[in-house]
Amino acid sequence: MVEQFRDRVLHSSTTAQIVDRFRTAQAKPSVRRLFLVWAILIGVTGLLTLNLVRLQVFQSSGLLKQARAQQTTFLRPFVPRRPIIDRNGNVLAIDRPVYTLYAHPISFKSPKTEVATKLSTILGTPAGDLLQRLNSAESGIRVEYAVSESAADRIQALQIDGLELAQQQQRLYPQQSIAADVVGYLDIDRIGQAGVEYSHKNLLERSVKSVRLSRTGSGVMMPDRIPGGFLQMDNLHLQLSIDSRVQRTAITALQPQLKKFNAKRGVVIVMDAKNGEIRALAADPSYDPNEFYKAKVEQFKNWALTDLYEPGSTFKPLNVAIALEAGAIKPNQIINDEGAIQIDGWPIQNFDYSSAGARGASTITQILEHSSNVGMVRIVQQMPRPTYYAWLQKIGLGQLTGTDLPFETAGQLKDQKTFSESPVDAATSAFGQGFSLTALQLVQLHGILASGGKLLTPHVVQGLFDENGQPYWQSPHTESKQIFSPQTAQTVLRMMESVVQNGTGKAAQIPNYRIGGKTGTAQKASANGGYIEGAKITSFVSIFPIEAPRYVVAAVIDEPKGEDAFGSTVAAPIVKAVMEALIVADKIPPSMPDPAASPSPSPTP
Repeated sequence: MVEQFRDRVLHSSTTAQIVDRFRTAQAKPSVRRLFLVWAILIGVTGLLTLNLVRLQVFQSSGLLKQARAQQTTFLRPFVPRRPIIDRNGNVLAIDRPVYTLYAHPISFKSPKTEVATKLSTILGTPAGDLLQRLNSAESGIRVEYAVSESAADRIQALQIDGLELAQQQQRLYPQQSIAADVVGYLDIDRIGQAGVEYSHKNLLERSVKSVRLSRTGSGVMMPDRIPGGFLQMDNLHLQLSIDSRVQRTAITALQPQLKKFNAKRGVVIVMDAKNGEIRALAADPSYDPNEFYKAKVEQFKNWALTDLYEPGSTFKPLNVAIALEAGAIKPNQIINDEGAIQIDGWPIQNFDYSSAGARGASTITQILEHSSNVGMVRIVQQMPRPTYYAWLQKIGLGQLTGTDLPFETAGQLKDQKTFSESPVDAATSAFGQGFSLTALQLVQLHGILASGGKLLTPHVVQGLFDENGQPYWQSPHTESKQIFSPQTAQTVLRMMESVVQNGTGKAAQIPNYRIGGKTGTAQKASANGGYIEGAKITSFVSIFPIEAPRYVVAAVIDEPKGEDAFGSTVAAPIVKAVMEALIVADKIPPSMPDPAASPSPSPTP
């Protein structure tokens, strides 16, 4: 028993020793591991501390900027272009919301044929054409441009997956082609390409600055951070001097005459004789700015101020005024009209010489009444050629009118040396040939006579006005320059009145109204020099009422056909119709009889 107990004790003691040895062996590696763990923790903590120091001390400003950039964005909102209105408030151009329809056939859950059929009834486009577009790609197909709001609502109601409507603004021109030559148009990129849409971009585009907005981490704008008035717009509109009623009348009167005489084109211009405002500028053929892409390129050009031509007899009243102002002639002076002459070997004759022959002694008024070329040559010959040339420059020949419409072309006048040394150049200028100008400049020059001798600047922009008609900004215009004395201007106006009463301008007569005017039928100059055989330009310019001129009205017709195509037959009836419209629109009262009127004196040798 004792031995057994001793053996157990010894065995237990041996076991304990073994356990102690094992524990001691285990304890040594644990300390090493613990030391390693603490070393790693201390090292990581040190690195984190160093990184925090780097971020907080050395990179804090840069990171702050980066954070703010991620939390904010700059946005410039789309703001509609300002409307354009006429002098009476009628809208000529305005923005409206439209949509572009995109298709992503890859997302369609219905057959393409079915989608095309449904869209066809809404868009008014053949289903076959739409199907062809849908088959062109798997995604990002532009199906239709400028879809109206009502059509967009119907498309959305179809609930077809894969159709997308993107909203945008479209420029609408309610008057269509009526004022296209003045207003112009915006292209598909909303860039003005003609008219005031081009020349007055800075007035039509509202000034809106980019605004800084806050956003969440997911990119959503935070409404409470949007500044007050962010989406507010001014209510200003660009007002023009154009009168849509007169403009429409001009087109209505112009088109039948162009068709009757198979003319190439025509233009009508109405200018206010007091301030140079253009009340109408209508050309035909023209274009619809809503569908500018259907027009011919040449129709975008406002040829009333881009194309030059020789004015012919419509320039004769200006030459009479020059001679009177220069003191070369007297109002009642008698001039010998031989009917046909030669200047430096070149023949010059009156248009009716074959039937009327030589009229002999004639007053200045009678020379204008009969539109005598020879009589005008004799008048101009009363002045030295350098003096005459200086006057042509003074009234603005060879210069721009200064209009606010774009792309104006300056007229052409020969240099002083050539003109002064050539008797023929001065002679042909006497009846409006050998130099060129635009239809707009012709109106401006007659405006000198209508305004009491002042050179006015023709313009169409009145300014920016609010919805109550109060001016925000008004267009500054060049101060008028006195060219002729009021007495000279009035003398020539009386002569022009006689042209309408007794001469070639009878077709423009309106009962009870005193009207002055001058016809013109000129050969059409060729771009290569000389004249185009058989081609002519006919015109008529009127000033009314003579006792207190308010308007200058001109019609210029390019290449009318026919033996009876003259200024008196082609252009004068157009001008008459426009004057009648002005009388109604402005309630112009009938003229009082001229107490100073008397029959033209009988010419004496």
